[in-house]
Amino acid sequence: MLFNAIHSPYIKWVIDKMTIELIDRMLNGPGVWFGPKIQNDTSWIMHLNKDDINEIDSALFSVKEARLKIPFSAKDFCLPNLSKKIDKVVDFIKNDKGITIIRGLPREKYSDNDCELIYWGIGINIGNPVSQNSRGHLLGHVRDEGRSIDDPTARPYQTSSKMDFHCDLMPVDILGLFCSRAAQLGGESYVVSAETVHNVILEEKPEYLEALYQPYNIDWADEEPEGADPWYTMPMFSSVNGEITSRITSRRFIQMVTRHGKHLAASKVQIDAVEFAQKVSQRPELRLSMTLKEGDMQFLSNHRTLHARSAFEDKNTADQQRHLLRMWISLDDNKRRPLSPLLDERYSWVKKGGIPKKSKSV
Repeated sequence: MLFNAIHSPYIKWVIDKMTIELIDRMLNGPGVWFGPKIQNDTSWIMHLNKDDINEIDSALFSVKEARLKIPFSAKDFCLPNLSKKIDKVVDFIKNDKGITIIRGLPREKYSDNDCELIYWGIGINIGNPVSQNSRGHLLGHVRDEGRSIDDPTARPYQTSSKMDFHCDLMPVDILGLFCSRAAQLGGESYVVSAETVHNVILEEKPEYLEALYQPYNIDWADEEPEGADPWYTMPMFSSVNGEITSRITSRRFIQMVTRHGKHLAASKVQIDAVEFAQKVSQRPELRLSMTLKEGDMQFLSNHRTLHARSAFEDKNTADQQRHLLRMWISLDDNKRRPLSPLLDERYSWVKKGGIPKKSKSV
């Protein structure tokens, strides 16, 4: 459906990329959910049993015996029966609620290095981990690096500040977190259904939904590939074959893009639309709240959910501070959710391996 956006200053971008398909009907299906209603629903939690732990231990032993380092391949971390459950997890993330917690790993049994090897082994059995930053990290470390949220070169996960609801910087298929150590206080994880947020905006502020389907200029936060512009352009919602994909971005990346030129600024209605999407996502009746336990693995669809985090306080000693491991995982083409051609350019970086490593990075 065409709408007023094609008469906006973005007309050339819209025509060059593809006519925007605006979904102007209420979405339904398992991807439309309300946090409090599924809070105690165990369908999105996979509990590891004794046999699963034994398989993990056997795979871990083999990797350590062979003195393998990350990145190793799925064939090096063989999970003959657990891998079948993992395949069901991927299908659930893609076609059902878009979120899964894998719970039951006895964290106290393993060293920090063991946890990294185990988590990588699970992730590589899901898909293909890609680089998350210009440091080239395939296995990232989410912890307070003492950086300020006001620093335009800092990524929010490198601070202890609260984080807006958002999708991650690249349109990778699955986001993964492993809780190695919890915070002393705070750091609660929040997730909402992007499809539910879409429905609420359509019902309450349809003009904002139209704005969210328009292209936004977004700051790369100094993570852009060598020779590329320090910003990129992408709509917050797009659709293909009647299915929507969310790319809702933290407001700071939309606001700070003007450091590269005032002409890149979003329009007032676009800013208002993103602000409204944030307010909708934060409603207690929409969001799912959880405190990740040590050993928990959280996997989310980066296309169908939005996630956020509360601020946290750490313990004084470094070896007791909040520490999560993170992966950005792409899926093989035959497992991927179809994305709008509007996202093809951005997804091409995922296929190239994620954010390219720079010789000098922040």
